[in-house]
Amino acid sequence: MPEFSTERRVRHSADEMYRLVADVERYPEFVPLCQSLSVRRRVDNADGTTALIASMTVGYKAIRETFTSRVVLDLAARRIDVAYVDGPLSRMENRWTFRDEGPGASTVGFFIVYEFRNRLLAGLMGHMFDRAFRKMSEAFEGRADAVYGAAG
Repeated sequence: MPEFSTERRVRHSADEMYRLVADVERYPEFVPLCQSLSVRRRVDNADGTTALIASMTVGYKAIRETFTSRVVLDLAARRIDVAYVDGPLSRMENRWTFRDEGPGASTVGFFIVYEFRNRLLAGLMGHMFDRAFRKMSEAFEGRADAVYGAAG
């Protein structure tokens, strides 16, 4: 089962990076392969977390697929967990973590494991997904620079 994991030190605070990743409705503006994203439901839980049901359409050339996921935003823990609900996968788990590393710096962790239901689709989109995940951390860091100002 394909998986990807990375930690990246950035020149923005953990809270800034958390807010950026939690703002899922903005993903089509800068996330590789993301063509659209809609939040179908948002629930503020008693434990301080927020749960979203979100559908994201990804595509490359003539191939387009829509995934629905359950996203749990946990600001207190500086963690975002994503669980697969529906779409062309048989499984997907995704986790973001955010850790301050001193004034104006943090480490952003990203982990994803996924498996396509269809072998043909896995062959067509699997390589694109691998490249997109590798570019995601750069895309989020670039977005942080655009939103919060280039640090340095």
